Amino acid sequence: MNRRKVAVALGIVGAALFAYSRWVEPSWIEVTRHQIPADIERPLKLIQLSDLHTYEFGTREKKVLEILQLERPDAIVISGDTVANKGDWKSVSVLLSRIRAPRGVFLVRGNWEHWRPDPDELKVYESSGVTFLNNEARPLFEKIWVAGLDDSLAGAPDQRDAFAKIPRDAFTIALFHSPAYFDSINSPVDLGLSGHTHGGQLRIPFLPPLWLPEGSGVYVEGWYTQGSNRMYVSRGVGNSILEMRFACRPEVAVFQFEPSQK
Repeated sequence: MNRRKVAVALGIVGAALFAYSRWVEPSWIEVTRHQIPADIERPLKLIQLSDLHTYEFGTREKKVLEILQLERPDAIVISGDTVANKGDWKSVSVLLSRIRAPRGVFLVRGNWEHWRPDPDELKVYESSGVTFLNNEARPLFEKIWVAGLDDSLAGAPDQRDAFAKIPRDAFTIALFHSPAYFDSINSPVDLGLSGHTHGGQLRIPFLPPLWLPEGSGVYVEGWYTQGSNRMYVSRGVGNSILEMRFACRPEVAVFQFEPSQK
């Protein structure tokens, strides 16, 4: 094979990889499933959305809503960066107004909510029926509580306020955006939920991420344990900076809480 044919072949492969990374994988959402035993009377399904990075009500947002409609979760938590670096709060409002769950939708800020503030931010949450948690906690289901913390990279998390009202015997979910904050949590947490990393977003298979944003720490995606505390890092739905993904599909995480065997 001569050099020209090699160059043409490489060009075709490169164009195909670019097209896949730009137009296929960013909307190819993976639903991951996780079972968690808890001291509850009946099962509970919780869905985590992270890093929606909404700048329009487009294909990806419609697929998220389709997944929610199929899964029918009892509750939904959103771990920050709902707005995009090039997005606007009007698009965020449109999306949030369509996200519903019987036991509520709970949201914390990520770094982009701080970096692209809007004077009507709280009105967006209120009008959409979303519970905004800013260093505070709410009961989610029987003995399950969710504590929402401000983002550690761009905001001011306060554990004392966030965990103050949670009963000692409750199953505690800590909702925060940047996973590096997991190292600073000094309260018992049964399940930490974060995002921010996008799983690396553009990956070379079997190799560590080429780049992770500040605030990621040593965390990339999936499960991590520190002492008795556990955390799940979502790859998120949207993208950061580049509207591309490779070997790192967007994710909607489903947590099925089951009554523990006594």
